[in-house]
Amino acid sequence: MDIREIQNLIKFVAKSGATEVKLEMDDFKITIKTTAEGTESTTTYVQHMPMAAAPQVAAPQVVASPAASVEAPAAAPAADDNSKYVTVKSPIIGTFYRKPAPDKPMFVEVGSTIGKGDVLCVIEAMKLFNEIESEVSGKIVKILVDDASPVEFDQPLFLVDPS
Repeated sequence: MDIREIQNLIKFVAKSGATEVKLEMDDFKITIKTTAEGTESTTTYVQHMPMAAAPQVAAPQVVASPAASVEAPAAAPAADDNSKYVTVKSPIIGTFYRKPAPDKPMFVEVGSTIGKGDVLCVIEAMKLFNEIESEVSGKIVKILVDDASPVEFDQPLFLVDPS
């Protein structure tokens, strides 16, 4: 199982409303836990065990708790209001930082004009700081994540007005 498959599994678990999923194969074990209140804090533990090649598994078994099943309708009104904006999403799981160092200024603020390729933030993953660059030119309308907060794969970070 490669990193893309693990990221897709995490995304699937977050959308399903499950609070915990365990997947065990011959050479590794993954446990994904989410909170029941709808916050997106997911912890992934991967433990490699020396064994032969792992067999392919069609779909992991997901057990959803009854309290975590009512969450999706709240996001519908916000989607209509922000449809004219481009959403910059996190390409990786990690910790979101708005500035390159504690003593440095923020990369961007609300109202900042950005160009394609400009650095918007950094995401720390496993002690590596990954610069997240803009794929569009425009103006920052909204910053959706607080500084030094954990982010998930494909989580919206910024709203950009491309006009």
